[in-house]
Amino acid sequence: MYKHILIPTDGSATSEKAVRNGIAFARSIRARVTGFTALPEYRIPSDMEVMSRNVISPAEHEKRARRKAKALLERFARRAKAAGVKFATDYALSNLPYDAIIAAAKKHRCDLIFIASHGRRGFSAFLHGSQTQGVLANSKIPTLIYR
Repeated sequence: MYKHILIPTDGSATSEKAVRNGIAFARSIRARVTGFTALPEYRIPSDMEVMSRNVISPAEHEKRARRKAKALLERFARRAKAAGVKFATDYALSNLPYDAIIAAAKKHRCDLIFIASHGRRGFSAFLHGSQTQGVLANSKIPTLIYR
């Protein structure tokens, strides 16, 4: 069966349910888990942002992203520890979260990705995109979708 499960989270309620259930699943099969989150890369500010002095440096962006990732992944770590599941955490800056999820699964040698689906359809799915669909379409690693 599976030995190492990647569980991505974006901090949303749907994602947090998947984290809880992914950790419970890992416990039931005696697998270890890696919690992962992807945050947006630094974006070059627009002229209006520069003129209004509403600009942060790439270093400040990275500092804020690291702080946000740490907060998300600390919740993950508390849950895994409370469940008695061996765990690790990781994050990446990426404008393509599904790509970062796949890269993290490969990097950590995970044999399963346990991911939430927000269940968006139609225009909403088009507008927001589907990271889950991106993982499914681009990964060779088995993926379990939690709804």
